[in-house]
Amino acid sequence: MGKLLCDSTTSSPVVPWRDPTSTPTVDLVDQTSSVAVPATTTSWDDVSGLEEQQKRHLTSLNAKGVLWKHPEDPKRSLVFRLSHGGEVESDGNCLFTASMKAMGSILTARDLRKWTVRRFLEDFGSVSEDERAVIESAIKHMYSPDLKSGWGIHVVQEVKLLAKKEDRGALDSAINELLQLGMQRESAAESIYKERCIAVDCGPSWAKYMSISGSPDDEYDIITLQYTEEGLLTVDENRDGRAAAFGDDIAIECLATEFKREIFVVQAHGADAMVDEENCVFFLPHRPRSEICEPPFFLFMKGTGWCGAGADHYEPLVAQPSSVVSQEKVALVL
Repeated sequence: MGKLLCDSTTSSPVVPWRDPTSTPTVDLVDQTSSVAVPATTTSWDDVSGLEEQQKRHLTSLNAKGVLWKHPEDPKRSLVFRLSHGGEVESDGNCLFTASMKAMGSILTARDLRKWTVRRFLEDFGSVSEDERAVIESAIKHMYSPDLKSGWGIHVVQEVKLLAKKEDRGALDSAINELLQLGMQRESAAESIYKERCIAVDCGPSWAKYMSISGSPDDEYDIITLQYTEEGLLTVDENRDGRAAAFGDDIAIECLATEFKREIFVVQAHGADAMVDEENCVFFLPHRPRSEICEPPFFLFMKGTGWCGAGADHYEPLVAQPSSVVSQEKVALVL
């Protein structure tokens, strides 16, 4: 699962579909040996859950390729042909699993999650007070939203809390005490969890949250409170401890920084997005905070509607570098 924000402060602007002839010609050299490419690919016609207009557009992208320009060294620019890299499990770890496959990495998804959190903590500790405030504002927006606002955009809003696994027995006892006093189960659970669990509303708590992979070895369990404008809707107590922290824009930027390469999230929107076929695919770039030393990798999201928030699942894209080509022939210039 994954989360993209309408107003993310950490990701770069959307790269829309545009005429590749609008900038001067650049002839590219074949640099296929410099990029690790996973072997298994899937034709866009065979990818489930896509509408015909999405398949046509993505097939065109694969046939013509997209031009990535290195920001400092034009000689290192590349044309990539993008194909689907296969499905990954919807277990909450899909950002890291898809990234692992897209990079052709020997690291595991849990390794990438750990590296992401480590990178975040190192960078968060070195930023200015103003930048730290911006990051924490984004974290609060995602995981501890102000329930007095936002209802013009969302029907349901979620609050994420962290419960130590070792404290679950004590939490259950406290909830049961309130039940004996006549409180409803969900109201009692909401009260205890909000009082005794950690809110995900700052840098350190984000790091604790993003460390959770749904493994018995996790230190914390994720508790999710869901609200409508009328009040509490439901409490997901995650009693089996299998819920993992969804990857978000902050995590993607940390991955980009750790590997010193851009990450492009490719969103393909269907008819529910109310966009025409020529504008149904968007590239959302996430740039590293450091220099760019390696070619980018690409992730895929099937858009579910036009709010800029995207879908809820990442899949890998195989980015095959192509031979010499002038940029007038490519489908898109990134």
